[in-house]
Amino acid sequence: MSTAAAHQVEAFEPPEPGTAHAVADGILWMRFPLPMRGLDHVNLYALDDGADGWTLIDTGLDWPSGREAWAALHAGPLGGRPVHRVILTHHHPDHIGLAGQRVDEGAALYATRIAWLTGRMLQLDRQETATPEQIAFRQSAGVKGERLETYRSERPFNFADCVAAIPLGYHALGEGDRIIAGGRSWHIRLGEGHAPAHLTLWSEDGELLISGDQVLPGISPNIGVYPTEPEADPLSGWLETCRRFAALGADPLVLPGHKRPFHGLGPRLVALIENHSSALSRIETALSASPLTAVGAFDALYRRPIGDGEFGLAMAEAIAHMNHLYRAGRATRRRDADGAWLYSAAESP
Repeated sequence: MSTAAAHQVEAFEPPEPGTAHAVADGILWMRFPLPMRGLDHVNLYALDDGADGWTLIDTGLDWPSGREAWAALHAGPLGGRPVHRVILTHHHPDHIGLAGQRVDEGAALYATRIAWLTGRMLQLDRQETATPEQIAFRQSAGVKGERLETYRSERPFNFADCVAAIPLGYHALGEGDRIIAGGRSWHIRLGEGHAPAHLTLWSEDGELLISGDQVLPGISPNIGVYPTEPEADPLSGWLETCRRFAALGADPLVLPGHKRPFHGLGPRLVALIENHSSALSRIETALSASPLTAVGAFDALYRRPIGDGEFGLAMAEAIAHMNHLYRAGRATRRRDADGAWLYSAAESP
C-alpha cells in the first residue's frame, strides 16, 4: 500500500454498523456494536476470495444488534456472497460470538486449538449462581462486604449468553502456518497474555498485520487472571510477545480488534511494554509503604476511580500484576484474616 493510501486509511471515520471501509485491496473493515460502556465496538475484517466468497476475521457478539449488523453487512458491502471461511483470533465472546451461525450457513471454522477448546469449555459451563471457586477467587483478591455479597447473590456472566453454539469440528492453525486469503499470503504468529494462543496474521508482503486484541492503539489489551487458572502469570507471556514482535522490525498497517487501523507497530509495542513496566513499579512502591490486596492496589495500578461496570476486568488485571510480581520474586504474600492474599514488597537481596 502506498504512503498516501495508508494516510487515507488512517483518516477514515470508523464504519457505522452495517457499513464497511476498504482498508487495502480486497480487505473490508467492519465494526460491530458491543453492549459495554467505554469499549462499545469490535472490528471485523472481510477478505475477498473471489468466486469462493469471503474469509471473515472474527465475528462479533451474539446479541440482537450484532445479528442486525451482520444482516446489513451481508446484504450490503458483502454483496450477498457467502462467507466460506471464518478465522478466529481468540476465544473472547466479542470475537467468537457469531462463529457458530456463520458455520451453520456453510463456512469452515479456523482457530488455534486452545481458542477452540476454551470456547467450547466455557460455552458448556453454565452457572445460575456463583460457584464456591468463583467466590473464593474474589475473596483472595480482597473483595469483601456488600460487593462480595452482591456477587454471591446475583447470576454470574455466562459465556453462552452471548456466544452461539460453537461447532464440534474446526481446522487448527498454529505458529508458522500460512494461509491464502484476500489475494495475499499470510503468516500466522501466536501471542500470549490477553488470551492464550492469540492468533495474528502477517501479510508476507509486509504491508498488513491483522492483530486482533494482541496489539491495540490507544488502550492496552486487558491482561487478566480468572478463577479457571488463579495462579497464572499472563503478563509474562504478553511482555514476551511484545518484545518478540518488536524484534521483527516490521512496520505494517495494523488492523486491530478495536479502535482504528494504525502505523507505527514498533513504537506502539515499546509504549505498551513501558506502560506495564511503570505500573509494576508503582505497585512495588505502594507495597513498600503498606501491604495490599489486588483490589487494594487499584489506586497504584489505575490512578483513577474504578466503577462497578469495569470492576471485574480491573480486578482480573490487578491480580495479573500481583501474580507477576510474586512469581518474579518482587513481592511476597500471606493470607489475611478474610482469606485475601496480602502482598508486600520483597526485601532487597
